[in-house]
Amino acid sequence: MADRGDSRRSPPRSPPRKRPGASSRVGAAARQAAEQRRQQRLEEERKLVTNRGGDDMVAAHYNAVPERGRDWRKTDSAIKGLRSLNNWIKSCVIHKFSSMPEYPTQHLLVLDLGCGKGGDLAKWQKAPQMPALYVGVDPAHVSIDQARERYQEMGRRRKGPRGPPQRLYEAHFIAQDAFGKSLAQIPIVRQVGFDPNAGPEAVITGRPSMGGFDVVSMMFCLHYSFETEEKAKQMLKNVSGALKKGGRFLGVMPNSDVISANVERLMFGKEKTPKRATDKDDGDDWDPEQSLESPKEPEPTANGDANGDGDDDDWDPEKTLDGADDDWDPEKTLDASAAVEAAPAAEEEKPAEPLPPLEWGNSIYTVKFPQTRPLPKDGIFRPPYGWKYFYYLEEAVDVPEYVVPFEGFRALAEDYGLELLYRKPFNEIWEDEKDDRVLGQLSERMGVKDRDGRPLFGSDDMEAASFYHAFCFYKI
Repeated sequence: MADRGDSRRSPPRSPPRKRPGASSRVGAAARQAAEQRRQQRLEEERKLVTNRGGDDMVAAHYNAVPERGRDWRKTDSAIKGLRSLNNWIKSCVIHKFSSMPEYPTQHLLVLDLGCGKGGDLAKWQKAPQMPALYVGVDPAHVSIDQARERYQEMGRRRKGPRGPPQRLYEAHFIAQDAFGKSLAQIPIVRQVGFDPNAGPEAVITGRPSMGGFDVVSMMFCLHYSFETEEKAKQMLKNVSGALKKGGRFLGVMPNSDVISANVERLMFGKEKTPKRATDKDDGDDWDPEQSLESPKEPEPTANGDANGDGDDDDWDPEKTLDGADDDWDPEKTLDASAAVEAAPAAEEEKPAEPLPPLEWGNSIYTVKFPQTRPLPKDGIFRPPYGWKYFYYLEEAVDVPEYVVPFEGFRALAEDYGLELLYRKPFNEIWEDEKDDRVLGQLSERMGVKDRDGRPLFGSDDMEAASFYHAFCFYKI
């Protein structure tokens, strides 16, 4: 065996040099192959969850969405204007309602349900009062891993070349469904304080809340809970159970007024402008009792026909006794076979052809109702659960969602001790806050408008943003 100090050893061979440009070609090919593998994984996950619940499909979709990085979102994204606008509006909601003089707290405790990849972590760090504790919950485990990595990266950033790391709040990240399961299963949530019995009975009896969080945030995800009544109630049970008295439930979600207006316009040619959040009630609000009533019996016409089409199938025992409707003729044959031959052959019933999907949108987003069930002619979705539609947003979303009829949601939230404090569409928030001393300057820093106040987003971006509204409830 050769001595390690043997000077006669041949020198190590250097790696072969690549041709100029080879590295870039290899990199592009590798990126393309990685994207193909990602698409294949996405398709496989979709096939696996086809026969399971909608939560699995949503989690599979967001698990497969790549994390492209902050620079890409600000430069190469086709919806960078919309991204900036939506992020600024979320910052507005956090700025206005995360801490309030009416409910002061020394240590702000935040529970973020549907935290995704951690896109709001920096917003909470720059809030008027930085949280002492942040707990992020999301059903997509890949998103939770990416949120944790983003948080760790925030901790590594420094104020200057040699300055100390940024001051950062304590954070925990948990992969769990927040709609179908109780948050009581999460240790850190139980430690802060959670009321597993939150709900109508607690509100009626006036039992004090055992929740410990000051804020529950739910950005762009509440609508998934309205797949069923059970999920919607479990979602509100989790929210109410986590909040202390005076705590705020804030977030953003699709605006049912916009959905109703488009359904009426496209199906029935009705032009209806969604009312502003400050408008008075016009009587169209969802009535929880109304969905339980049986439809009224139609009034009979003069000839006894209930619906006026001459084809009343309701048998009336009086008609066969008074002779008025007795059309038997003794001169006519009693031969049953002749009667059968005389009767026209019954046409075989054909299955109703499915209606074409109801669709609207623009170059960056599309809303499509499959019309597997009749849509409401008055635009009021009752009962308020299970109204599925498909929402597609360029580069971001391509999953089924569910209408959240706001007045039905508001009535249900009241049963869980949550009173409405604020509700406003995105386009109104832009108009109301763009010139605010603090939020207006923030919109410049976030790339929503330039120094001259001109918006850096287009009309299609604003139309897509106007599909949403923001809300805030407080725990009584």
